[in-house]
Amino acid sequence: MKIVIACDKYKGNMSAMEVCSTIKQAIMDVDNKSDVVISPMADGGEGTTDMLVESLNGNFIDIKVKGPLGNMIDSRFGLIPGNAAVVEMASASGLWLVPVEKRNPMKTTTYGTGQLIKKALDMGCIKIIIGIGGSATNDAGMGMAQALGVRFFDSAGSLLGLGGSEMIKIDKIDISLIHPAVKQCSFYVACDVKNPLFGPEGAAFVYAPQKGADAGMVAELDRGLMHFAAMVKKSISRDVAYIPGAGAAGGLGAGLVAFLGARLKPGTEIMIEATSLEKKIRGSDLVITGEGAMDNQTFYGKSSYGVAITARKYGVAVITINGSVNISYDHIEKEKRDLFDGNFATVNRDMSLDEAIKNGKKLLYAASKELFRFYKAAHEREKSSF
Repeated sequence: MKIVIACDKYKGNMSAMEVCSTIKQAIMDVDNKSDVVISPMADGGEGTTDMLVESLNGNFIDIKVKGPLGNMIDSRFGLIPGNAAVVEMASASGLWLVPVEKRNPMKTTTYGTGQLIKKALDMGCIKIIIGIGGSATNDAGMGMAQALGVRFFDSAGSLLGLGGSEMIKIDKIDISLIHPAVKQCSFYVACDVKNPLFGPEGAAFVYAPQKGADAGMVAELDRGLMHFAAMVKKSISRDVAYIPGAGAAGGLGAGLVAFLGARLKPGTEIMIEATSLEKKIRGSDLVITGEGAMDNQTFYGKSSYGVAITARKYGVAVITINGSVNISYDHIEKEKRDLFDGNFATVNRDMSLDEAIKNGKKLLYAASKELFRFYKAAHEREKSSF
């Protein structure tokens, strides 16, 4: 049998690689003749860089960059096969880098994210995957663009500074000095939200409050985002105002499209492509996927959902092994019920979350071993009936 294991991390417990490796060990202990392929997954959010570097035998590049508040911080990005880089904006411009009392999207900048991209371009990367979750910013990617050589001027002809408050001051945008390698590189942005750049569902109104903005700041940032879009259209003839996902990460989605020609795609799609998962699944007998907690959100772009969609293209059976399953079959939307052939949890009795996490690997191994023993027996009986 050929079995593909493509699980996401169990957040706060095991990495995606640990989950996949534990399930593989359980299968091999039942039948060491099985052909087991592991392909750790992520949805483009936190941990994506680590997962891709680890699973594709890449390496990390450490670099000092400007953090969200402009101070120098340690950051890094990943290099993976194919002359490609993986950047998580949260490692340079993330909310976690700003103390609660200093959170202010009028001041925070994506400049450090641009420095990560610049370093990858300097190293000759021709493909860059960018995860944009967890931002502390609302500058529409101005800082990112400034780090790559884009210049923003006010009405007096002076160069603008950093932060969300600068957007409303833009009078002219000059991209003539942008990093020359941008034209030779393909940019893919892991983006699972559909928010437009501005308006009631835009970056400022929906996300800025959690980044420290009060009502006055939200209104000013929204006007700035609208003005930014108008200046981009006027200066470089790109219309980013109503692109779904433009408002992601405080408008960084719009900035990446405007200045880098980036493509916004669901994170899981990018991960499936980056790991060549479809090729691995083709011709397999069983696909095992899963995550820490399976719930209704699983069916809206999480990695397990993407894996199942891919497996179904080739008629391959799919089961999930999760830390917990918090949704019943009857509560899954009818058109999505047949995606999985079974959903299983590792927790086998009443226990606290702390106990489940402490014994996570042991519980996962035991559940996987029992499930595969059953699957193997059923598979062999099916073969003998022909």
